[in-house]
Amino acid sequence: MPEHKVGTQEEFDAALEELRKKEKELTHRGDEVTRERQALPWVRVEKDYRFETGDGEKSLADLFDGRSQLLIYHFMFGPDWTGGCPVCSSIADSIAPNAPHLKARDTTPVFSSRGPIEKLLAYRDRMGWDIDWVSADTEFHRDLGYFYTEGELRPFLDSGKIPPTVPQNAEMCGVDSARYVAEGPGLTVYALDDGSVYRTYQTTARGLEGPAMAYYGLLDRTPAGRNEPPDEPLWVRRHDEY
Repeated sequence: MPEHKVGTQEEFDAALEELRKKEKELTHRGDEVTRERQALPWVRVEKDYRFETGDGEKSLADLFDGRSQLLIYHFMFGPDWTGGCPVCSSIADSIAPNAPHLKARDTTPVFSSRGPIEKLLAYRDRMGWDIDWVSADTEFHRDLGYFYTEGELRPFLDSGKIPPTVPQNAEMCGVDSARYVAEGPGLTVYALDDGSVYRTYQTTARGLEGPAMAYYGLLDRTPAGRNEPPDEPLWVRRHDEY
């Protein structure tokens, strides 16, 4: 456990009251950022992207499934991988259970990966997620910045500064580090308006923590916090592998 101060109940209550003021300020700031996020200009999607699904080939507009909003999580699962990225899997654990609530608010959640649809659906069944998953062509993920060529990655791969998390996760996915980091995680949001599809929001990296990594918010409220030393492999595993 980390070093900590021991005090009286009165001292705890006083310090907590001050902290709650700051937490409330942070909430209000979050509301402001949300308004700015929702005010972003929409970008019309001009390309005719195609996706393989459990029900055959579909267009991007088809993925809305009768709703006007579409939320796609770009899940790291390459064509030759033996399993999905453990971190993406932990994110999916947060998104999938919320699918009924999102659908109730006119929003269809979908996972998208470059892996073959048979692998994706088999892995989904293993994980117990009740959510649509599609196999996208490389162009869709690359256009959004979620796929990189080995040439583009070569400076990073040759830098000698690869975090220990990378080879660890690569091994868990049955691939080498180059093929692991070729895939990227991300969240994109779309609107269907008058027959046209528009991209309205996009995020990756730490931008995924708030909406899709609920366990971090909970750990941030414990004394030890995340406890993730930068020189050690990440602790996150698939939920059936702890």
